[in-house]
Amino acid sequence: MKNLSLALNAILLLAVAGLYYLHFSGSENLKSSNSSATQDLKIAYINSDSVLKYYDYFKAGKERLESKGKKLDQDLQGRAQSLQNEFESYQRNASTLTMGQARAVEEDLGKKRQNLQLYQESLSQEMQMEQEKMTKDLYNRVTSYLKKYGQEKGLQVVLKYDATSDLLFGGETLNISKDVISGLNELYKSEQAINLAKKDSIAGKNK
Repeated sequence: MKNLSLALNAILLLAVAGLYYLHFSGSENLKSSNSSATQDLKIAYINSDSVLKYYDYFKAGKERLESKGKKLDQDLQGRAQSLQNEFESYQRNASTLTMGQARAVEEDLGKKRQNLQLYQESLSQEMQMEQEKMTKDLYNRVTSYLKKYGQEKGLQVVLKYDATSDLLFGGETLNISKDVISGLNELYKSEQAINLAKKDSIAGKNK
């Protein structure tokens, strides 16, 4: 799930670049105006580890992917074991087969082995695509909520705080993780309620 955690890194890129510009660019007049701007600049940060740990959308998605991964792995192992059984059966009976029969069985086993490898690759690609989609959805959800939250609270910049970020220290008064997690979960809860109501409505119409 590293990709899901790293998705939050992109949230701050433009904001940090803008802050850098405010501090270091321009002439004396710009420096003067920038100094005034930075004094009025309202900054907060979120702990990305906490968001990933307590955000219900992420927890549900992670559980869903892990469950699907286990099922696909079990299916793959079952197919591999079936092919192994066929190979062992061929070895036991090889002495009773003609050269033509043995060649035909070997070719068939070779094709099945190739098909199994292709199937394994397709499963890997499928899981990777689902994880990438979830990463994108996570990014969009968090950034969309932070934009709205920032407007409501008068924030210009929201930073990310974790072991990989450039933010080495942040006072607790600037930490908005709990508020953000609570807001994200409330939004997700309302979305789930709406989806459930739609399903019940469709089920009622189909009766």
